[in-house]
Amino acid sequence: MKSNDKKLIILAMVAGIAGLAATIGFVGQGNVRHVEIFWAETVEQTIVFEDIDGETTVRGIKGVKGESNPTLLSRTSFAYILTVINNGTTVHRLYIDGFNVQTDLLEPGQQDTITIYPDKEGEFAYYDKRENLMPLGKIKIVTVVASDEFTGIWKDLI
Repeated sequence: MKSNDKKLIILAMVAGIAGLAATIGFVGQGNVRHVEIFWAETVEQTIVFEDIDGETTVRGIKGVKGESNPTLLSRTSFAYILTVINNGTTVHRLYIDGFNVQTDLLEPGQQDTITIYPDKEGEFAYYDKRENLMPLGKIKIVTVVASDEFTGIWKDLI
């Protein structure tokens, strides 16, 4: 074998190894996937209206503590899906101040779903709009960041 042939073979092997490394790096970074890996982020909660001793209260049953008139919690930049069920004996309508959204007028046993896309932090009161707009509780919208500080990729993985 000639010296030029040996150099050509070595050059082809180095190029092949470099090409394989580049392909592994490109694919390993998530640039080639058979499915979408990013889902639309949502926060889903369910609350119920109840009439106890003639007083209207709200109780959380999914994604919320079961206490009366709970503070609902969501994040900015996430779809907030709130299902409201009327387990009371009269009609109710949930109204959220600050977002100016409300459910349909709910007869006993009916339910409705509200979807909000919060873009700012804050606390917003919610009411039973059929009453005299006394606040039942509040919705707290917060911003959550992935990490307080970047310490390097290797330290974040540990």
